[in-house]
Amino acid sequence: MIRSLWRAVRPYPLALTVLVVLQIAAAAAGLLLPDLNAQIIDRAVTAGSTGRVLGPALGMFGLAALQVVLAMGAVYAGARVALAAARDLRGSVFERVQELSCQEFTGFGSPSLLARTTNDVQQVQRVLIMVLAVVATAPATWIGGVVMAVRHDAQLSMVVLAVAPVLGALTTVVIRRIRPHSHAAQRGVDAVNRVVREQLGGMRVIRAFAKDAHEQERFARSNAVLTDATLGLARHTAVLLPLTTLVANFAGVAVLWLGAGRLADGTIRVGTLVALMSWLTQVFGASLLLVAVFVVAPRAEVCVRRIADVLAPRAGLDVPTRPVLALTRPGHLEVSGAAFRYGGAEEPVLHGVDLAASPGETVAVIGPTGSGKSTLLGLVPRLFDVTAGTVRVGGVDVRELDPELISRTVGLVPQKAHLFSGTVATNLRYGKEDATDAELWHALEVAQARTFVEGLDGGLDAPVSQGGTNVSGGQRQRLAIARALVGRPDIYLFDDAFSALDHVTEAALCAALAEETRDATVVLVSQRDSTVRRADRIVVLDEGRVVGEGSHEELMAGNATYRDIMGAQLTEAGTA
Repeated sequence: MIRSLWRAVRPYPLALTVLVVLQIAAAAAGLLLPDLNAQIIDRAVTAGSTGRVLGPALGMFGLAALQVVLAMGAVYAGARVALAAARDLRGSVFERVQELSCQEFTGFGSPSLLARTTNDVQQVQRVLIMVLAVVATAPATWIGGVVMAVRHDAQLSMVVLAVAPVLGALTTVVIRRIRPHSHAAQRGVDAVNRVVREQLGGMRVIRAFAKDAHEQERFARSNAVLTDATLGLARHTAVLLPLTTLVANFAGVAVLWLGAGRLADGTIRVGTLVALMSWLTQVFGASLLLVAVFVVAPRAEVCVRRIADVLAPRAGLDVPTRPVLALTRPGHLEVSGAAFRYGGAEEPVLHGVDLAASPGETVAVIGPTGSGKSTLLGLVPRLFDVTAGTVRVGGVDVRELDPELISRTVGLVPQKAHLFSGTVATNLRYGKEDATDAELWHALEVAQARTFVEGLDGGLDAPVSQGGTNVSGGQRQRLAIARALVGRPDIYLFDDAFSALDHVTEAALCAALAEETRDATVVLVSQRDSTVRRADRIVVLDEGRVVGEGSHEELMAGNATYRDIMGAQLTEAGTA
């Protein structure tokens, strides 16, 4: 953990240097105060000479004011470094999440990644603030306090050195007991986040099936686990501070008891004994600061490990060191012998799939549920990487292409249309950042979305809520299609992108798309016979294998799988 924290603050050497200098100076000022206080007591108060009070008193006032200013500067510098490091860490986690493959993303899960980006980074920020607050103050106070005490009275100073191992042993025992509870608390945060996210996302399903009580029970169980782990952590934390305070008070009593005898025989002065007590208090105050850091350190250690898991290098979708920046055959798509297996799966989803499409051609992919249609389309923009075979875009293996070139070349409309919070325009410009309003309206017109966008309050500037929940499912799909059209890519991938549209709107959309994409390559996944029939060529998948390819008439005549799919739709239409 120490190495991870050092890496986080290392980019700010100047601020760290200022912090250490200010803390050492503030500690030195604080350590000189008891010496001046001893002079006032021994030379003025005890001797009854009030005239000698003014000089040391002014010195104490000046040192105290200087200590306050230096301490404030140190706190400010430490907070700036800690907050900047936390900002950098959040940014690094967010950037790394963007680079994760879909498979890796699924392995972590959205609730866990949310917790790591927010709660875990916040815990690290908290411990950084505490560590930076004592990084130089505690050692300087410890060493300086012991040196000053030994210089004035070596015998009584041994009390401090004798108590130090006791404090260390107490802290070690409690920290070992805290660590398992810290792990359990973070797992509990993940579990609560997961349940809450599922419940909020599936609210309609929960109410439709009257499962409110069941979901409340699920949340209660997760909440109870988190509460128990947090209470266990709090109990052990609550024990440590009173124990260390008790040890410090015993040490103070020992100094007073031993010092009383020394005062009686005149071997020590009253001012010196008071100064020793002050230095003892400062030393144990520094010890308590370190104890407070040790209390939060186990949970921060867990958070650091979880963040490191996200930031760790992986053999996933690596960006090539020398990416290809130009295509040799723009618009051409070739999938050769493609196989893909999800992590932990017993069987591959795809087995030796071959598919080719050229500019001006529309290829439809159809197959039973679970046949690998969406996975096949996901290989093209590198949402996944094949475990065998190759996928070539524009004549180049996608693993060798620059990621930005892939995004400009391939336009994907996923099965679940997702919109981001913002406006209609900001969502459409995901396809092309510098698109003009005229280009946006043209894309909306092709996607059969212009009419309803014009009816919105604000038009292109109409607000869109997170996930696009303030528009209907069909409107979301049409906006997602328009977003892909804005970029005018060479290859369009439609993954069941017309499922929420009525047949009239779908027919108008397909007719407009045919004109808009006549020079581009189109690959679409659909289960609707009306959509599939419009394709130039149809590829049939079954259990991850290509089991047929040809026109609608050819497949109806010679492919049993295709006939079964089409026959089921005809039967449903007749029944309806």
